[in-house]
Amino acid sequence: MTTETLAKTPLHALHLELGARMVPFAGYEMPVQYPLGVLKEHLHSRDQAGLFDVSHMGQILLRGADAGAALETLVPVDIVELPVGQQRYALFTDDNGGILDDLMVANLGDERLFLVVNAACKEQDLAHLKTHIGARCQIESLFESRALLALQGLRAVDVLARLAPEVAQMTFMRIAEIELLGIPCIVSRSGYTGEDGFEISVPVEHADKLARALLAEPEVQPIGLGARDSLRLEAGLCLYGHDMSSATTPVEASLLWAISKARREGGARAGGFPGAARIFAQQQEGVACRRVGLLPQERTPVREGTEIVDAQGAPIGKVTSGGFGPSLGAPLAMGYVASAHAAEGSEVWAIVRGKRVPMKVARTPFVAQRYYRG
Repeated sequence: MTTETLAKTPLHALHLELGARMVPFAGYEMPVQYPLGVLKEHLHSRDQAGLFDVSHMGQILLRGADAGAALETLVPVDIVELPVGQQRYALFTDDNGGILDDLMVANLGDERLFLVVNAACKEQDLAHLKTHIGARCQIESLFESRALLALQGLRAVDVLARLAPEVAQMTFMRIAEIELLGIPCIVSRSGYTGEDGFEISVPVEHADKLARALLAEPEVQPIGLGARDSLRLEAGLCLYGHDMSSATTPVEASLLWAISKARREGGARAGGFPGAARIFAQQQEGVACRRVGLLPQERTPVREGTEIVDAQGAPIGKVTSGGFGPSLGAPLAMGYVASAHAAEGSEVWAIVRGKRVPMKVARTPFVAQRYYRG
């Protein structure tokens, strides 16, 4: 796509004003970094507060008394009993158990469910919802009407509490409708960095005003996609289309925790979602490969697509995300390896420019998550 055909978020002019380097991403022209640079942006987001424009993500509203039960036919997550003011991580699965997308689902009350889906998948996700549950609830696309900001880091709560003191009482994965600068926003205490922080859904026409107000606070710097990726990788968080896809199931992707207890085999409302039979079979019988954390034992970064081999040089997997972790102070990666090599501490090798780079299978997250749980 050319610059002319790429979509732009409501904060595009602000990014240019702030000196951002813009790149194509999921059909949008997005800031990959600002003059501060990726490494400093990353560290600032951990120690202070970083502001991310994630308005390219898709926001969808489901309305109706049957919305929760209807959505449960598409995701392996407990939605019916999701409390008002709470959100939950979910997966759209297909009939073969593959992952179509990952998303956040929140109960806003008054028979409303608020969904945030990935940018590259949002049109297909909207069509998926309309095709399968459109007759059971009202489905409203918020793609054009709302922007999305993420304020992340140790000092994020201090910053946002100056605008709305009640956010300090929220805990991880809570969500509420809150006015910020007189603007009606949907605020969740969550994010994609492993840090404490908030995601803020704001009407498009007020996005620039809110972003500028947050950036005026002394703790806040604008942060681009480069640091967003290194932060989420250190936190052990998957990126759709890289660390999981329709070719991988939740079991293979090490996301079994994302299947609610009530929806698992033997649970009160077991099954009823696409691919349940295959996923349950994999739970019982195991899988040929699974996603693991990987720590290169040399300073050489190991990038996405790199082949992984065993001690004899036989191929056993591939790297799906990799780079350098500024907080870890070392290279790190995630990827899929044969289950026989997936135990923590197993030694495997990456083939980088024809050279074998030793790696060890490691527990994730690589850097401790600091979500606020009260």
